[in-house]
Amino acid sequence: MNQQQTLTELFEKTFGHQPTHYFQAPGRVNLIGEHTDYNDGFVLPCAIDYQAMIATSPRDDQKVVATAHSYDGQVSEFELSLPVSHSEEAFWSNYVRGVATVLMEKGMSLKGVNIAIIGNVPQGAGLSSSACLEVVTGLTLTRMSGLDVSLKELALIGQKAENEFVGCKCGIMDQMISACGKEDHAMLLDCRSLDTRLVPIPQNAAVVIINSNVKRGLVDSEYNTRRAQCEAAAQHFGVKALRDITLDQLEASQSELDELTYRRARHVVTENDRTLAAAEALARGDLKAMGRLMAESHISMRDDFEITVPAIDGIVDIVKAVIGSEGGVRMTGGGFGGCVVALIPEEKVDAVKQAVHEHYPTYSNGLVADIYVCRASQGAGEL
Repeated sequence: MNQQQTLTELFEKTFGHQPTHYFQAPGRVNLIGEHTDYNDGFVLPCAIDYQAMIATSPRDDQKVVATAHSYDGQVSEFELSLPVSHSEEAFWSNYVRGVATVLMEKGMSLKGVNIAIIGNVPQGAGLSSSACLEVVTGLTLTRMSGLDVSLKELALIGQKAENEFVGCKCGIMDQMISACGKEDHAMLLDCRSLDTRLVPIPQNAAVVIINSNVKRGLVDSEYNTRRAQCEAAAQHFGVKALRDITLDQLEASQSELDELTYRRARHVVTENDRTLAAAEALARGDLKAMGRLMAESHISMRDDFEITVPAIDGIVDIVKAVIGSEGGVRMTGGGFGGCVVALIPEEKVDAVKQAVHEHYPTYSNGLVADIYVCRASQGAGEL
């Protein structure tokens, strides 16, 4: 049974009738540009063909009644009047509640809906399962209320919900690529101006995501610590964000910064440069140059930003041994576990799978990695 059929069954079982509409928003993987987004820098993600999906129907009252397949059909409901309270027992519903809250705070008049949610984006892996839920929720609530809100605006609404309602200070990348991605393309996103440029992914290249299954939780991880360290470095230079300084400026002031702050800043400054170079390499179809940049990115995350773990470094080494200079591999996502992304020639996929299957358990105390071979997909929309 496919995902949409399973969703329809859940909806009918919960609400006793057929849904009237379906909406989806994809997860994403970031090819390069890590921890640059909240530093007003550059990122190069693509949407993937794993997504969150909502089946919905209108209600004749002012309630949102939601159920989620991943949580055994647990039902959570709230009134569309401010303030919307947090749910302790149905944590997943706080993403829905947060998006509704932000929409209403912006003066939008929402109508009551029944919604059932399903998703096949692995949770806690750094593939943005929360952002695609926020985007598809915003799309559902606005379209079912007859409101024409742009996909870019829905991305910003999702980010605000996660920052202020859920309590994780994520940057804008995840929601923007989920909302506005394009099939067979990556997106170079300027996280300050929100300008985007679509970059074609070479026809023969596969996007391979390897989930280490080392669990991580962004809200309570080191994420907010790294962010504070970056803000302290920017403050030292009297700039709004680290995207405003060059490597030369940073190195000239090295003696004025403590060693940790200097290294954190060096990662961000060099990662911005690498991301811009990677967009050019990808546009030329140059997987070798892309591979070099991805390798440098991983080393910088490992040594300067200190967000990798031995299991992740192990996967990177395993993949690199298979692909050589043909393509790239690096950790992707917030860090401390999660996933590795590889951009490799399609003919290398089977060999990479085999090598990871054979060698990864020795790096991971017996954990087995999940491997997803993806293609760059379209952003959010109605099905």
